Amino acid sequence: ARVARSAREEARPRGGAMSSLVAKIKDIEDEMARTQINKATMGHICQLKAKLAKYKREILSDATGKGGGGAGEGFDVRSTGDARIGFVGFPSVGKSTLLTSLTDVYSEAASYEFTTLTCIPGIKYWKGAKIQLLDLPGIIEGANDGKGRGKQVIGVARTCSCIIIVLDAMKTLKQKKTIEKELEGVGIRLNKTPPNIVVKKKERGGLNLAVSTRLTQLDEDSIRTILAEYRILSADVRINCDATPDELIDVIEGNRVYMPCVYALNKIDAISMEELDILDAVPHYCPISSHHKWNLDGLMDMVFDYLNMTRVYTKPKGQMPDYTAPVIIRGTETPTVERFCKKIHRTLINDFKYAWVWGASVKHNPMRVGKAHVLKDEDVIQLVKKL
Repeated sequence: ARVARSAREEARPRGGAMSSLVAKIKDIEDEMARTQINKATMGHICQLKAKLAKYKREILSDATGKGGGGAGEGFDVRSTGDARIGFVGFPSVGKSTLLTSLTDVYSEAASYEFTTLTCIPGIKYWKGAKIQLLDLPGIIEGANDGKGRGKQVIGVARTCSCIIIVLDAMKTLKQKKTIEKELEGVGIRLNKTPPNIVVKKKERGGLNLAVSTRLTQLDEDSIRTILAEYRILSADVRINCDATPDELIDVIEGNRVYMPCVYALNKIDAISMEELDILDAVPHYCPISSHHKWNLDGLMDMVFDYLNMTRVYTKPKGQMPDYTAPVIIRGTETPTVERFCKKIHRTLINDFKYAWVWGASVKHNPMRVGKAHVLKDEDVIQLVKKL
């Protein structure tokens, strides 16, 4: 009864401003659904999408703690380790059981919904990397509009290095599309790369548009309409890809988060092999059973690959390499020797002379390299400092 009452209280609308934003978003979505998409209506559609993005940005500001009730107890978890993984999904899909099976942390699991009401952290050591796992409360449909604790859950999800969306194998894939819609609504782009678009504002001079490829979903009038909605009348715009209106809006907003995502299809022990073969067509998915601990190693291997980590082992002069504690360089950073030095200490690069490297990144072992040399996974490095 206490859990159900807490969930009902969290599901109530918070404030007239939030309700007004949700109503405006709903009206725009309805108008977009009614409007036929063609060349004549493209400018109007782009204008509606820009307005929709601005309204959702206001809701997103509440999700990051600037209003709408703030964050709840347990949601302010300090980031530790080399990467941060968040479990996102509907209630009672097995997120708590998965955290308990992967780590030594106990997260309460029961047969009723909303068992987990706060963020439960855990640590998993995998292939030399220290990975923080977060068991987040279950979200409901409409979470990006402020329903339930969705704003707090999604606010934490934006800080993760990778997301594991836990799905119930006994339910339809509609749950997958619903969660993707909720995350997309607050600026999280799953398994996507930032579009190659540059928008540089200036005080005067008008709009200078440079396109290096053929655009099939945008034209000059649509681009001007979107920029005018954001009151950008003078800017240098360079588009180097076949961009969509949504991608141009993402670049203008500037608050989008691009991260890898793995779909953990849980409870496969309750379905047949034929059903599992059908679900095999889902991209980025990994079948598991958190209760029986089936294929959990496969899930961690897949997450490790998606994080694109580079492990570099250190070798003191005259000693064997230390294979127990590699230096991890994340995929968002080019794994150069200079980046490796700054990972150890920011002033080490000032005394750097050269380095000896063993591994796949060099032509022969060892090889003398400079600070611009790009390292590969499981390389061994020995630094030589200035006298």
